[in-house]
Amino acid sequence: MSAARSLPLSARPGEVVAFLALCLGAVAMGISPIFVRIADVGPFASAFWRVALAVPVLAIWAVSEGGRGALLAAFRSRAIWLAGFFFAIDLFFWHLSILHTSIANATFLSSMAPIWVLLFSGLFIGEKVGRREAGGVIVCILGGAVLLGGSYTLDSTKLIGDIYGIGTSFGFGTYFLAIRAARREHSTGTVTFGATTVTALCLGIIAFTFEQKLLPSSLAGAATLAALAYVSHIGGQGLLAFALGYLSAAFSSLVIFMEVIAAALLAFLVFGEAIGWSQAAGGLMILGGIWIARPRS
Repeated sequence: MSAARSLPLSARPGEVVAFLALCLGAVAMGISPIFVRIADVGPFASAFWRVALAVPVLAIWAVSEGGRGALLAAFRSRAIWLAGFFFAIDLFFWHLSILHTSIANATFLSSMAPIWVLLFSGLFIGEKVGRREAGGVIVCILGGAVLLGGSYTLDSTKLIGDIYGIGTSFGFGTYFLAIRAARREHSTGTVTFGATTVTALCLGIIAFTFEQKLLPSSLAGAATLAALAYVSHIGGQGLLAFALGYLSAAFSSLVIFMEVIAAALLAFLVFGEAIGWSQAAGGLMILGGIWIARPRS
């Protein structure tokens, strides 16, 4: 029996705890564009190091939860393999999008991930999306459009970057579905370790084939990659995988909109970027959408 299923009901955290994990994960993932922009390696290299540096820590996490057998169990799960493959697609396009279009465009287009979850949730993981969840997602998408709409630009020279952003949303949306399926059978550590290892293998091949510069040239560059791995990946994806053990894929996918809010707040706190009425209204709409889609149990 898997670690996730062996937990007695009384030991399982409630949905409130899982939701708080989503919020913290959103903050951790919301920092990632800053790290990618200041990393002194190419986009494929930064994506590779993001996951590769995280693997040893995640291996310790998996073993602490399920013993050494958890490491092997991770690679017997088709859902975990798919999660790693889809996350490789997500990071591949995300890191390219950040560098080839504006952060606003990249963030807005990647936030369309819940659409893929709505389309495929019932078909691939057997979770039908109700009207309440669908309505909440639609409100969040509209809120994201309001929040980022003022910064979104239509520029033919950045079209390829916008296309990369759409690819990011597909990879992230299908990653949600695969992680949700994997968490039905395995613990958080096992799922995150296995998926991250598969992602590292995929991105390693890409980085070593196409990148001219794989290693950072300064201590600050190395620290940036470490922060990307330990804060944005282990923190963000680990908390997300934890939450997906207790919340539906459709509701959990709304974390992408909380990530948008977190990015705006961080930009205000760190860089002093003003938050106008449209950003505030968009943020409130996102919170309203999350409230509409929340579990009722």
